[in-house]
Amino acid sequence: MVDASCCNCPSRKNSCTSWNSCSRRPYCINFSTTSCREMANRGPSYGLSREVQEKIEQKYDLELESRLVDWIIIQCGENIEHPPPGKQHFQKWLMDGTLLCKLINNLHPKGKEPIARITESKMAFKQMEQISQFLKAAEIYGVRTTDIFQTVDLWEGKDMAAVQRTLMALGSEAVTRDDGCYKGDPSWFHRKAQKNQRGFSEEQLRQGQNVIGLQMGSNKGASQSGMTGYGMPRQII
Repeated sequence: MVDASCCNCPSRKNSCTSWNSCSRRPYCINFSTTSCREMANRGPSYGLSREVQEKIEQKYDLELESRLVDWIIIQCGENIEHPPPGKQHFQKWLMDGTLLCKLINNLHPKGKEPIARITESKMAFKQMEQISQFLKAAEIYGVRTTDIFQTVDLWEGKDMAAVQRTLMALGSEAVTRDDGCYKGDPSWFHRKAQKNQRGFSEEQLRQGQNVIGLQMGSNKGASQSGMTGYGMPRQII
């Protein structure tokens, strides 16, 4: 449960009096109000923070964005409106978590969807909760932890390149599985390397222990024939 008194913002108020000092800011129950949203907006970055943010923004790929948008629309199979191009539009398109939850559900057979309930909501904590549900389901699906973005990367638009990386990893996993759930062009994502496991019988393993590898060396055929004894002159004919 979220404590409504943690930031002095019970539902009857329209603003958070101690919003800036509240450590539980993302979970404020009154975050959906206009004043809370305005206070949550980050100001411009300066100095080192600005340099870091510029490097993050440079990693964002507009061509990749177009491919991911096409895939999500095809994969979800619904009348989904195509967003205008651009990072901010892409972020707003995904930030409530509904499309992401529908995406991961459609990568599973019918009846085995990992997210049982998906609701469109303008409440901040509900949107972030759905993003978290998607991230957890994506990790279970096979996306590596190192490829998973943080909730704030999407919701606050802090690192949309990380969001692209997660979706690319998810698409690669779906293409590699080849279980009939993936929709779209298979060439959009690369296939992951497959394990090539081999089985050996006990007899084969025992025979392998009797083989001397070439890296151990060999003295087969070695002799002192033609060698000159120690201290003897070499005979040249």
